[in-house]
Amino acid sequence: MSGNSIVCIKDLEQYALDRMGRNERGYSSNGAGECQTLLENEAAFKRLRLRPRFLRDVSARDLSTTLLGRAVDMPIGVSPMGALGLFAPNGDLCAARAAARFKTCMISSTSSNSTLEDVMTSSPEGLKWFQLQIRPDRELTKTMVQRVERAGYRALVVTVDASYVGRRYQELRYRFKLPPHLKPLNLGQNVVQVRSLDHVKNRGHDPALSWKDVAWLRSICSLPIILKGILTAEDTRLAVQHGVDGILVSNHGGRQLDGVPATIEALPEIVQAAGDKLEVYMDGGVRTGTDVLKALALGARAVFVGRPVIWGLCYDGEEGATKVLSILKEELSLAMALSGCTRLADIVPSMVVRTSQYSRM
Repeated sequence: MSGNSIVCIKDLEQYALDRMGRNERGYSSNGAGECQTLLENEAAFKRLRLRPRFLRDVSARDLSTTLLGRAVDMPIGVSPMGALGLFAPNGDLCAARAAARFKTCMISSTSSNSTLEDVMTSSPEGLKWFQLQIRPDRELTKTMVQRVERAGYRALVVTVDASYVGRRYQELRYRFKLPPHLKPLNLGQNVVQVRSLDHVKNRGHDPALSWKDVAWLRSICSLPIILKGILTAEDTRLAVQHGVDGILVSNHGGRQLDGVPATIEALPEIVQAAGDKLEVYMDGGVRTGTDVLKALALGARAVFVGRPVIWGLCYDGEEGATKVLSILKEELSLAMALSGCTRLADIVPSMVVRTSQYSRM
């Protein structure tokens, strides 16, 4: 596929996969186990149907919203991803600048190939949250949290579904390893490579992580706390009890426990359990503006995208990541118009039903 014929996210995916080496393709396309969850993240959206309303004036649409009180121009942000330097020089900075151009949120990763300070200074005007992997070394974690606060990030997004690394067959088969020049610089300039077969031994992951650590984090940090990876109403209620500010419904892109539900399927029970006590976001499987519309209708305040940004970076660095956000924003705006919505508040649960409702007719 040529670059001139790209009109949608799937086109970008094909373009990128055709040009990636085995190492990059295995890492970016990989899921845990048999990839059931990876595939379901997209397939589940296709089992939902939209119920549009007509004869409404939709000549102007407003996609703006707020995330924890901070204004953004659209409910589509950039998920945290490690090793973006695999896909474009300074990939993390490219993604951050693309998000800032659209005045939306970017979540910077602990495993970034750029320091958290460099990500912030690359586009200081953009809203940024920081994805925190709590390390077994709590002093290292505390130091990183202090750096995050000093740099100007507006929230901590704490990964809770990675006490161990999922068993990803392609990474094991191909012995995935980052090139020597790409390191997780947030952990120090001289850190050893952890993205190799050693990483299945869970270096840096903490199997003892518990709700006590959420309370500890609250005690050392004044930033809002969002938990990334919650998939059940039970854990949502515990999050409310622990004073968490938000939940990012996520299954790690299908890269952790294979067989868990697609995030769009898990979303409704979490929204119901959260009530008005905290904000709920989601990532996983979002490829079109209608996917975004469905997620918003089911209660997500915003969605975040990961792999599409990788494909955009492969296509054309910062401009490619910008193209991803541009496509999704344009598609969401059109989907809203064709559904009878002029603002996000018009997008309601009754707009979405399962395909099975129609198959019974």
